[in-house]
Amino acid sequence: QVQLAESGGGLVQAGGSLRLSCAASGRTSSRYAVGWFRQAPGKEREFVASISWSGPPTHYADSVKGRFTISRDNAKNTAYLEMNSLKLEDTAVYYCAASTTALRTEAQARWSKSYAYWGQGTQVTVSS
Repeated sequence: QVQLAESGGGLVQAGGSLRLSCAASGRTSSRYAVGWFRQAPGKEREFVASISWSGPPTHYADSVKGRFTISRDNAKNTAYLEMNSLKLEDTAVYYCAASTTALRTEAQARWSKSYAYWGQGTQVTVSS
């Protein structure tokens, strides 16, 4: 079992930045890929970014490419999502997820059902 806890969400003005963290505990000796997803009110959960155990490859949703950066520090069992140039439409609850199964394709990395472990989410609100 891997337990995940997100932090770093909050209220930020459009154009601002936030860095989300995802701290893993439990069976962290296992190699796991990490994905970030988000869910806005009234919308389905959507893929944001993913990173494999070793770092690359990373994948991003088109809507965040060039603005968001996913990274991880395996020594700290923590993954990050650096979010810059935030837009109103980035407002959502952000979830990190972990997969102890190797994600061999980009399609797998983007699919929420590839991830067995999920955090509780952290709210990001972008204001005008």
